[in-house]
Amino acid sequence: MKKIVLTGGGTAGHVTPNIALLPGLKELGYEIHYIGSYEGIESKLIADFDIPYYGIATGKFRRYLDPKNLTDPFRVIKGYTEARKILKEIQPDIVFSKGGYVSVPVVRAAASLKIPCIIHESDMTPGLANKLCIPVAEKVCCNFPETMQYIPEDKAILTGSPIREELSKGNKIAALDLCGFDANTPVIMVIGGSLGAANVNKAVRDALPELLKDFQVVHICGKDKIDNMLLTTKGYKQFEYVKAELKDIFAMTDVVISRAGANAICELLALKKPNVLIPLMTGSRGDQILNAKSFESQGYSKVLMEDDITNQLLVDTVHELYFNKRTYIEAMSNSHQQNAIKTILSLIEETVAKEK
Repeated sequence: MKKIVLTGGGTAGHVTPNIALLPGLKELGYEIHYIGSYEGIESKLIADFDIPYYGIATGKFRRYLDPKNLTDPFRVIKGYTEARKILKEIQPDIVFSKGGYVSVPVVRAAASLKIPCIIHESDMTPGLANKLCIPVAEKVCCNFPETMQYIPEDKAILTGSPIREELSKGNKIAALDLCGFDANTPVIMVIGGSLGAANVNKAVRDALPELLKDFQVVHICGKDKIDNMLLTTKGYKQFEYVKAELKDIFAMTDVVISRAGANAICELLALKKPNVLIPLMTGSRGDQILNAKSFESQGYSKVLMEDDITNQLLVDTVHELYFNKRTYIEAMSNSHQQNAIKTILSLIEETVAKEK
């Protein structure tokens, strides 16, 4: 039986694309193993899938001063040693890495054992972890055409991001019932990432009186970010977090207001949902701004910068998206980033066959 090791972690965005590949890998007859950190989010997310999970020591790669910069290199070295031992025991045919700091010791250890590695870069410009992995990778999958310029030409493949197939199989009626919405009024979904986004929440709630004149709004606002003063507002439904219901909410949604994390916007692309992107401006390396601008230039999105948002601008942008939604849907339908799972699985199969 063919064997594959998946790795990636630190945030859900480094794990959910791996999860999206699981059904296809099983169908192709792969024995699947996962290497992540001891206590990262990946250990919790993978626990639902009955896959052997191996934890290793990890250290974060920082570009800023921090006392942990003195100790984390030793944790990375320990993680490399642990990963090498695990890989020797499993003897996989290939490693697929979704990135994050946990992936560096795994990919580097695999390369030292002559195990081929395919890695995936979510953002427009490669993060530091993937920069350390690209030299030893067989192929590098990308979400954005612009990313290709940062990667050796013989390695770069434009694939898009693997998206869970169940997200496209939602039940609109179930979501309308869940939210208490009218089937004849269009729906805006607001989502700011797994922890919510305070600035996005505020912008939407400030514009709510105008938005609710023409739309219903379902707001996934993040943990502890429910506004109790708005609980009884007609046409407005709040959730801290949704899991199984997300596919149904997508099915009833006409327009999405979202942050611009790579995984989130690739879901919008795969589901062909016209969207307003409000990229995170602080606390990141600027990747969300680049991601959002790329999607706007390809005709998939409208972009609003946090500092520029007014109630009227947000309302006008949502209306423009809704009334021209066919144009955005057509652009997304013609995207070369639509068949990520099929493309990546073919790449894995080709690489394994070449090594035989």
